[in-house]
Amino acid sequence: MTTIRRTLSPVPRPGTLLGGEACSVSSPLSKCSSCDQDSVPSSSFTSTEYAFLYHFQSFVLNLFPKRTCRALEKQKPKGNVWRRSLFHFLICFLVGVFVGFTPIVSIKTSSILTSRNQDFSFEEIEKVQSHDVNHVEASVANNITNDIVVLQKIEGLERNLGKLLIIVTPTYPRMFQAYYLNRLAHTLRLVEPPLLWVVVEMSSQSGETSELLRRSGVMYRHLVCKKNTTEIKDLRNVGLLHIETHKLDGIVYFADDTNIYSSELFHHMRQIRRFGTWVVAELKTSTRVGTFVGPICNGTQVIGWHTSNVMRRFHRFHADLSGFAFNSTILWDPKRWQRLTLEPIRFLDTFQVSTLIEQIVEDETQMEGIAEDCSKVFVWHLPMESSSSSSSSSSSHPQKWLFNANLDAVLPL
Repeated sequence: MTTIRRTLSPVPRPGTLLGGEACSVSSPLSKCSSCDQDSVPSSSFTSTEYAFLYHFQSFVLNLFPKRTCRALEKQKPKGNVWRRSLFHFLICFLVGVFVGFTPIVSIKTSSILTSRNQDFSFEEIEKVQSHDVNHVEASVANNITNDIVVLQKIEGLERNLGKLLIIVTPTYPRMFQAYYLNRLAHTLRLVEPPLLWVVVEMSSQSGETSELLRRSGVMYRHLVCKKNTTEIKDLRNVGLLHIETHKLDGIVYFADDTNIYSSELFHHMRQIRRFGTWVVAELKTSTRVGTFVGPICNGTQVIGWHTSNVMRRFHRFHADLSGFAFNSTILWDPKRWQRLTLEPIRFLDTFQVSTLIEQIVEDETQMEGIAEDCSKVFVWHLPMESSSSSSSSSSSHPQKWLFNANLDAVLPL
């Protein structure tokens, strides 16, 4: 068996001389093109074919940039590294400066743009505002005109209707209660409105009184005195408290249901500015003699008093309870009338009307005499006979005349 061995030429080491020339040979795994170009391939090609392949390989390799072998790369000088770092630093610095100054430029440009826009917008706003102001002024003028018209209508109504009359009437269960209230209701119905009838009862509202007030045809308020008392002054104080709490504006008058009233009196009441007074006629059942209680006047100025009670001779004012009326604002607006004290005006004594009047006025100069030198009578006090006296004197009446205590059926409303 024949063995064929091919003798391989030894691989020259770097730095060794080959034919008198130095050759740098890379490792078999290296892709160094320069070493590949210098290495002589060991093949069986002819010289002509070898020359052709060599020129073709050189042409192909020249198309691409040559790379040196990593092992043979020399270390880059340090100066080039610093230059590159400095170049990068300058680029970053310039970029930072550019980015830093960009907001300022944008702010300036935005301010310029906004200033231009503001000039335009302010002109437009001024036009719009002037239009709105003119529109508002026109609407306000129209509202003022409407308000003036309404006020004129209200003033006209006040002139036609007059002030509100607040009639305070205390009542309690007794034999002729229904008759008294019916008679007073018929009188108040004849008075021109506005009129408010304030009826005050003890303890609780009775069904009979409530039904009578509903059928009276008069605007009313039905109050109850919660205080456990039998004094009439407490009922009147409840009415004063109601007027003061709700600040009712009008003329206050205490009209007891036992009296007889002329409808002309209520017309004169509406002319009272602060405090008005007039004469009341009283009829004594025992002597059947009439007396007068009230002011003596010179025109409308009060200069004296009529009195029929010797026990009340030392009172400051001698007006009857049904012989005066006053402005209700005195109760809840003391500063307007320059009252000396701010304490509420109330009845302090059942029989002393003078104590109440002293809280309203200081003297007679603040009073107004009503109607023709106070010589005309508008109120009569005619007390009814008691049940015992009526039964004793029944012989003077017709035999078939039966007097019913419940007069709702006799005097329907």
